[in-house]
Amino acid sequence: MSQKKDWMLPDFSEAPEAEPDRQYYFISQVKKLVRQRSGELGRPLKVFSLVVGCQMNARDSEKLLGILEQAGYVQTDQEEDADLVIYNTCTVRENANQKVYGRLGHLNNLKKQNPELKIALCGCMMQEPHVVDAIKKSYRFVDLVFGTHNIYKLAELLYLRLITGQMVIEVWDGAAEIVEDLPVDRKYPFKSGVNIMFGCNNFCSYCIVPYVRGRERSRNPEDILREIRRLVSEGVVEVMLLGQNVNSYGKNLDTPVSFAELLRRIEQIEGLERIRFMTSHPKDLSDELIEVMRCSQKICRHFHLPLQSGSTRILERMNRRYTKEQFLEIVGKLKKAMPDLSLTTDIIVGFPGETEEDFLETMDVVRKARFDSAFTFIYSKRTGTPAASMEDQVPENEVKDRFDRLLALVQQIGQEESGRDAGTVQKVLVEEVNRQDECMVTGRLGNNVLVHFPGDASLIGTIIPVKLTESRGFYYLGEQITEEE
Repeated sequence: MSQKKDWMLPDFSEAPEAEPDRQYYFISQVKKLVRQRSGELGRPLKVFSLVVGCQMNARDSEKLLGILEQAGYVQTDQEEDADLVIYNTCTVRENANQKVYGRLGHLNNLKKQNPELKIALCGCMMQEPHVVDAIKKSYRFVDLVFGTHNIYKLAELLYLRLITGQMVIEVWDGAAEIVEDLPVDRKYPFKSGVNIMFGCNNFCSYCIVPYVRGRERSRNPEDILREIRRLVSEGVVEVMLLGQNVNSYGKNLDTPVSFAELLRRIEQIEGLERIRFMTSHPKDLSDELIEVMRCSQKICRHFHLPLQSGSTRILERMNRRYTKEQFLEIVGKLKKAMPDLSLTTDIIVGFPGETEEDFLETMDVVRKARFDSAFTFIYSKRTGTPAASMEDQVPENEVKDRFDRLLALVQQIGQEESGRDAGTVQKVLVEEVNRQDECMVTGRLGNNVLVHFPGDASLIGTIIPVKLTESRGFYYLGEQITEEE
């Protein structure tokens, strides 16, 4: 753990030692300061939050906002109006870092206009030592820096900043304790992410995640079940189970529990209608999990299975620990067990040493697996990963050509696959009023495809039968029908 201290720490002897009670104490202390300043200004203090990256980051930001709202802050969607700006950062790709540095220049100007503005940076990017060094040296106007392992300590760190007036930096190398049961501001009242594990042990040669998220730590299954029961009692009908590799859930528990067994227990919760999860690693996908999904009435027929490359040679260089043939075998098992399954993936183009022959192997897997959609990425060198120092970096013009060819194939197959449910009646979870037409609503099928159909805000949060009248490529138009119909 590293922490910048240019001052004498205040006396926190009244603060409880145990979590999360300690954080509730600091939430109350921050609330007193916020109430005092709000009274002086004659208005509430406002917070602007920006989240970049994966579903884990999105869930972390819901926790951050929950803490700040309980401490008295009110959300705003305008940085210019904010008294506190908090960026939850991603560092999977270099351009994510550059975007944050670019926005910091804008925040510097805002702080010159409003010296009382507080700026907090957290998340994966802050776990990189060279980033923290750059902030100390070149971005002294930043008030608070913390990482992925101590997200839950926001109130304590913010209180420290408010009473000392000094920059606070606290970034941990790892954490043994998992602290939940703190306030959460959910984006949707009817669905929620649920962390089941943290960190990653896979060390894919291109990936920075194990270095910034730490080693795998699984939550106790009873804690997960208790959280989901509480969410259901609050009106949640769909949960997304989150982890860097959910297929390896439970291996480090004192009493190991498989991910498939966890799903069985979650499915028994009354009132819960839908279960989703991501992300899965092919090397840990068990036949038991496929069977649990096949028999389930609640687990959504959507599976995100990152391929990354179709070349066994490149997969070995990536340290993915499966072959092209093994991946296709898994796809075959999934589709045989669940013919209606929507299969999505991630693919990297231009990994060091990738030849045209390697790339064509990837194209072959795409044709055979017939993914409903794929997130395609150009390889991004991440300092600190083994791949960054590999020779045979692929020329940019070759990478761009391959990326365009892959994207065209993915889109072609995706469009062909996406219309297969046209004319059928499917259950749709209505999420919002359509953003282009207020006479329509937008919802999501169990396979994660969007549907737009006539309706109003009263339908939001409900699961209703909809006839899919027309496929528009990657979404459907539909019409609500009655149960009798």
